[in-house]
Formats: sequence, structure tokens, C-alpha cells
Amino acid sequence: MPRKRYKKPVQRQNDPIYSSLLVTKFINIMMRKGKKSLAQRIVYSAINIIQEKTQKDGFTIFQSAIDNVRPRVAVKPRRVGGATYQVPQEVRKNRSIFLALKWLISNAKLRKGKPMEEKLAQELIDAANNTGASIKKKQDTHKMAESNKAFSHFRW
Repeated sequence: MPRKRYKKPVQRQNDPIYSSLLVTKFINIMMRKGKKSLAQRIVYSAINIIQEKTQKDGFTIFQSAIDNVRPRVAVKPRRVGGATYQVPQEVRKNRSIFLALKWLISNAKLRKGKPMEEKLAQELIDAANNTGASIKKKQDTHKMAESNKAFSHFRW
């Protein structure tokens, strides 16, 4: 039994344009030093760029990109008898969405030579097409979990 009370989850409001909680989370993760309006401008213009490039709805491509990047399993270190084992475990939905958003933003930042809106738009398009660095990160995570399947009995 925990000594402290359970922390209530923060109730976030949907974003004003797409009325989606997912876009709100993406903007909040994108935000640096409290500059929310800058993060909103980057995300909304990236979705508009996606719409211009693909001639499809930018929001649906955004959602499919996040769905494609979400990891289903990951490894968690467990210490058993002086040895540390990488034990594969299923990832909770909230955690997998957070990881997907984080991977998309960090891999967009690693692209060079363009404004952030264009880098983010290209990363989201690549993720929707199951290519790109974010998808590779997800596949590496799944491979690590698959190779350590022998230690799954250490899960508790």
C-alpha cells in the first residue's frame, strides 16, 4: 500500500483547431521554456504542410503516424541475484503514446537544414508510410524485446 495518496490525472483541454487531446499532448511535449504559442504554430503549420504535400487530410496522417510509431512492448531492467536482466513487458497505452510523440519530435529535430515545421511534417509523413527514424526506433525496441524473451519469466 502506498504511503502517499494517488495522484489524480491532469484533465487537459482539447486543442482549439482539431479538438483533439492527442494534438494537445503533442503541443505540450513540443513546448520548450513555456512558449506554447510557438509550439502551437509549429505543430499546426506542420499539419498544414502535410496536407499540401500529400493532398490528404493532415490530421488523419498525423494520427496514423502516431499509431505506426507506438511501441507495443519494451524492455525494463530487473535486478535478480546480482545480475540485471532486460525483461520484455507490454507498454501501457499512455506510455506508448508518450514514447511515440517523444520519438517523433526528437527525430524531427535531428534532421538538418530546414525549419522545424518542415522537418516535423516530413517525419510525420515518413512515419505514416512506415519509414523513417521513428519507425526504426520502434523496430529496434521490438527487436530488443524479442531477443530478451527468454527472461520474460522474471516479470512480476
